[in-house]
Amino acid sequence: MQIEPLQMTPVRQVTMHAESHIGETQEKPEVKSFGEYLADSLKKTNELILDSDKWNMALAAGQVEDISQVVIAGQKAEIATQLTLQLRNRAVSAYQEIMRMQV
Repeated sequence: MQIEPLQMTPVRQVTMHAESHIGETQEKPEVKSFGEYLADSLKKTNELILDSDKWNMALAAGQVEDISQVVIAGQKAEIATQLTLQLRNRAVSAYQEIMRMQV
């Protein structure tokens, strides 16, 4: 019976986790896709808009003592909306540029 020599593979560093030659690896953290980041961002923007609407309704009902909270909520919602629109515009522009390319 012939004994084969051990095949030692070096340990390789992958981001923050090391993989060994015998398969003792740690589970890799779940990586979000671009679509998931986009969906999360849209949900957060929607939450900011709804929060701003709540503050405005409370202001109209006379339930707000400090108007700065209403202004801050409105500005957060406006900035998030502007960012979302700019991302959409850039994505549409990139799509149009790709469609104009000749193959």
